[in-house]
Amino acid sequence: MSSARGQANHALYLARILIGAWRRDLDTQSVAAKILASAYWPGVRNHLTNAYGWFLLEITRPGGLPETPPQCLAELPEIVAGKAMPGEIREFQRLEREGWIGAMLSAESDAPQSSSMQNLAVAAAGADPEQAETWANLLQQLFDRMGDSLDEY
Repeated sequence: MSSARGQANHALYLARILIGAWRRDLDTQSVAAKILASAYWPGVRNHLTNAYGWFLLEITRPGGLPETPPQCLAELPEIVAGKAMPGEIREFQRLEREGWIGAMLSAESDAPQSSSMQNLAVAAAGADPEQAETWANLLQQLFDRMGDSLDEY
């Protein structure tokens, strides 16, 4: 397993740990759901985005790995001249532009600004453990499917 793929799997694992803790805390009902979303969603989103970025690096194999992964295709290092654009990247372009990856990347991760500062219990848009779990599962499916073809190279 390459370092980038290992980093992607680790980030996805960390996201799943937070999602599980978020669900457990919701089940106890000792803290309002909106507060829990504000506490958990930024970390979950960060891990999901990192998992995606590390996997992008696995696909493009830029040589040395950066300290932090790209957060989207636009942040990827240039593909080496003469090297073909991997088909997986074209699929990710479509998913970022009009699919669930675009929704995941654009999901709010910070508390709303100024106008809602009066109500600090406002959750990030769409931030719930079910949505996060859906995105984690979709990422895992992509990693598994694309990983199989990458292993053939």
